[in-house]
Amino acid sequence: MSNLIIETINVAKTYNRGKPNEVTALRDVSLQINKGSLVVLKGPSGSGKTTLLSLIGCQTRPSRGEVIILGKRISKLPEKFMNLHKRSHIGFIFQHFQLIAGMSVLDNIVLPLIPEGISPKERSKRADELLEQFNLGHRRQFKVSNLSGGEQQRVAIARALINNAGILLADEPSAHLDSKLTSDFLDHVKQLKLSGHTILITSHDPIIYQHPAVDQVFEMKDGQMIS
Repeated sequence: MSNLIIETINVAKTYNRGKPNEVTALRDVSLQINKGSLVVLKGPSGSGKTTLLSLIGCQTRPSRGEVIILGKRISKLPEKFMNLHKRSHIGFIFQHFQLIAGMSVLDNIVLPLIPEGISPKERSKRADELLEQFNLGHRRQFKVSNLSGGEQQRVAIARALINNAGILLADEPSAHLDSKLTSDFLDHVKQLKLSGHTILITSHDPIIYQHPAVDQVFEMKDGQMIS
């Protein structure tokens, strides 16, 4: 059985096609990522790495080319099935965390489970396991706006894992963290890798792409893979 879990084949993405503000964000990008690996997409702002992450994360479709996740050609799936594939297999850590400030830590973490029709009891059980894992149990009922930056990031990681996703995508996770918190984040990521998760991070932070736990670095520039 193939160890390949993520593959893109000659993907291109053009926004506002045929209009004066047409922008080509990606040009014929191909990559392969194996199960259980930690991979970084490296490159400056505007290099196309966030667009590529959004294609892999089923948030948008390529203008051309194929995106294959777990052997399924997701770029060809109808919207409903693409969303189902995303919810079943992929967890996201967003650059600005995208936590809901007025809600508790617990309610933020279980949010992705609500559309799944999972019972409140099961939601709490899953959340409590993650709260314990990320040392957030004492913050369970705190509003996320009252947490430190590092605690907010741990909540964001826990929320990304609540659906038992095997693939974790993180977009510029160190953009708003100091070097100590970035190092803490990488410690968590390393443990997730050891537990079998496949992790793809976009970053131009050397603390991240030079970390010894990283298996592969793909460098991007002007919408193309250069290494």
